[in-house]
Amino acid sequence: MSGPGPDLNEYPAAPEAAVADDAGPPRMTLGAQLIRFALSGGVAGIVDFGLLLLFLHMGLPFVVAKTISFIAGTATAYLINRRWTFPAPPSRKRFLAVAALYATMFVVQVGISTFLHSQLPPGTVWVLLAYVVAQGVATTVNFVVQRQVIFKLV
Repeated sequence: MSGPGPDLNEYPAAPEAAVADDAGPPRMTLGAQLIRFALSGGVAGIVDFGLLLLFLHMGLPFVVAKTISFIAGTATAYLINRRWTFPAPPSRKRFLAVAALYATMFVVQVGISTFLHSQLPPGTVWVLLAYVVAQGVATTVNFVVQRQVIFKLV
C-alpha cells in the first residue's frame, strides 16, 4: 500500500529480527565462560559441601551423605550452567548427554572422595581436602566436556 507516510519495507529489520533464525546467542569467550563456570560452581559447591557436612553431622554414612549432596550440587550446577554459563535452549539430546556426564562424574567424584576419606584422619579439614581434590578432577572434566561437546549439541 502506498500513501502518505513512510514505506516500512524500506527500513532494515530490527537486529532481533535479523538473528531470529540463528541457533542461539553468540558464543561467549573462553574467559567469560570460565568465570561464569567458576561462579556457578562456587554456588553448587556450597550446596554440595554444605549438605555433605550437614548429613555427616546427622550421622549418615559418608557414601550416603556424599551421594545426596552430589545430586543436589549437580542439579544446581546444571540449572545455572545451562541458563547462564553456556546459554542454550532446552534439548533432550543435551539433557541426556549431561546426565551421562554427571553419572560418570558421580562415580569419579564419589569414588575419589570416598577413597580419600577412608585414608585420611577424621575431621572437617580432611573431609574438605577430600572434597577439594575430588571436586577439582570433576570440575576440570565437566568444563571441558560441557564446553566442547554438550552445549554444542542441538
